[in-house]
Amino acid sequence: MIASAQAFERAAQLRRELEAHNHAYYVLDAPTIPDAEYDRLFRELEALEREFPELATPDSPTQRVGGAPMPELAPVQHAVPMLSIRTETDTTNGGVVAFDTRVRNALGLAPADGPVEYLGELKFDGLAISLRYEHGVLVRAATRGDGETGEDVTHNVRTIRQIPLRLVGSPPALLEVRGEIYMRRDDFQRLNTRQEQAGDKLFINPRNTAAGAVRQLDPRIAAKRPLSFYAYGLGETAGWTLPATQAELLDAFAALGLPVCEHRVVAAGVDGLCEFHDRIAALRDSLPYDIDGVVYKVNRFDLQRELGFVTREPRWAVAHKYPAQEEITELLGIEVQVGRTGALTPVARLKPVFVGGVTVTNATLHNEEEILRKGVLIGDQVIVRRAGDVIPEVVGPVVERRTGNERTFVMPTRCPVCASHVEKAEDEVVARCTGGLFCPAQRKQALLHFAGRRAMDIEGLGDKLVDQLVEAGIVKTPADLYKLGVLALANLPRMAEKSAANLLAAIEKSRHTTLARFIFALGIRNVGEATAKDLARHFGSLDALMDATAERLVEVRDVGPVVAQSIAGFFAEAHNREVIEQLRAAGVTWEEGEPAAPVAGSASGKVFVLTGTLPTMSRDEAKALIEAHGGKVSGSVSKKTDYVVAGAEAGSKLAKAEELGVVVLDEDGLRRLLEQG
Repeated sequence: MIASAQAFERAAQLRRELEAHNHAYYVLDAPTIPDAEYDRLFRELEALEREFPELATPDSPTQRVGGAPMPELAPVQHAVPMLSIRTETDTTNGGVVAFDTRVRNALGLAPADGPVEYLGELKFDGLAISLRYEHGVLVRAATRGDGETGEDVTHNVRTIRQIPLRLVGSPPALLEVRGEIYMRRDDFQRLNTRQEQAGDKLFINPRNTAAGAVRQLDPRIAAKRPLSFYAYGLGETAGWTLPATQAELLDAFAALGLPVCEHRVVAAGVDGLCEFHDRIAALRDSLPYDIDGVVYKVNRFDLQRELGFVTREPRWAVAHKYPAQEEITELLGIEVQVGRTGALTPVARLKPVFVGGVTVTNATLHNEEEILRKGVLIGDQVIVRRAGDVIPEVVGPVVERRTGNERTFVMPTRCPVCASHVEKAEDEVVARCTGGLFCPAQRKQALLHFAGRRAMDIEGLGDKLVDQLVEAGIVKTPADLYKLGVLALANLPRMAEKSAANLLAAIEKSRHTTLARFIFALGIRNVGEATAKDLARHFGSLDALMDATAERLVEVRDVGPVVAQSIAGFFAEAHNREVIEQLRAAGVTWEEGEPAAPVAGSASGKVFVLTGTLPTMSRDEAKALIEAHGGKVSGSVSKKTDYVVAGAEAGSKLAKAEELGVVVLDEDGLRRLLEQG
């Protein structure tokens, strides 16, 4: 039968769409549709080409693996092509039966011949890679590319600690190992936390973050991305006796020091594969990395050779996916939640959609800049992704489905919880509520900070007790702490009369403090202990500080425009001033007046950062000693840092100091420096 004009046009349209999606996914690392929708388009084109063979063209996505090498990376010709495997369309156990039936028919097996032996493995959601070892030494790493030609990414792969630079045991003269580079979920979350804290853009998902890292031109960037690797296949070899089975190959890899996944099984026929499929489905959400299915391979290599290949796929293997964890739904609206620190987070309200085994109605949008970057509008059809226990997120809009009725999201200028003003520093992506002492959303965090040892020092007021006081409605602001009585406390669960009396005594003791401690206790954004002391020293009284303009605030040592704006915004909020007056009315007092000037010395005006554990001094003791000699202690390393004092188990601050060329001292060096004055 000859294809109609309509079939020709549909096939051409599908090829154009799939190639565009391939380019976005493999080259740009910016997927435009979920995997499930891509698979549906691919299967439609396959069906058309099977029905009308004249529609198949050499450049059809069905004739190649997909993806083109990036021009900035050197091309690598694969001696053994890195071909993809067929995806079984039936995500139920019926897919297992279909695969086994095809294998048995191709091998000419009768029921009396018994079950075929398979190896069940996981289908990782990462980036396929080929590692070339010569005499046990890693000499080259290449991406899959289009299956025939990949990209040389050796410079980045060398930074992945799981990949051995030299094999152990007795490696062959030549061994090409095929496997997957991926990113663990916890590593991905930590990476995005660091990105958010640094004010940088957030990454969309682990798979694309891993792929982007491997294909960076600068290996220093790749080294900062926490990547992992599993080996599962074989390319070109020389001087090696090939094991008899796929299972033995993985055991041989492990013996050579290569990481292989522990979730694999040798299974007998349909029953064994179905048990593996169901067991991994139950484990899927608890795995530390993303998978989108499992892979079945005929275990014996002699049978694999007998089965051979059909077009772009081996007959002896199949990928069996689980239900998609990305789907398309409507973005009904965007609401704003206020966190414990006052951060405003936009949350997508979605038309319910079933994704990854659960019905999703909400998804995170992170911040206003992320919404703008993704180009999401209220009313859009959006791609929603869910991976394991990670909070669902909106990946992006499906622009082609817009109707013109969509609306732009605008971040509120007042807190949706307490109506205080919202501010966003120029160097931050997160907007924050300024009603820190008043806002119910920040209540617990504000109370814990206020009672902290370096603030008002209310001993015994910890997390659990604050939770009880807030949830019972007993304490709403820090001023309410000074109105507490024994009866109210004693009625709380697990609070005895003696414990209540001890807490009240600690509260009473805290009524009189220093101006610096009181300023720090207020929890003003960007105001730490050192800045609080500088403010107290500069203004001498709380009223003078409260009435200071941003222009006056920047006159204080080490107070820049961002910190000045945080302080001015905090005191401009009527709610915060009201709580301060309530504290005064409750009898809270502090010492005012010009504090004694610090001792002049070689530390005068210098900025120090402490990291690690010092041999004989606690961090507080070292800080007090530095400040007594006129120095300032900061919490982070920057170009303004003069000295980093490093003890045992110093972490990233030490590395940052070395990177910036900051002078690093040990405890003895610190003492010698201070004694010079």
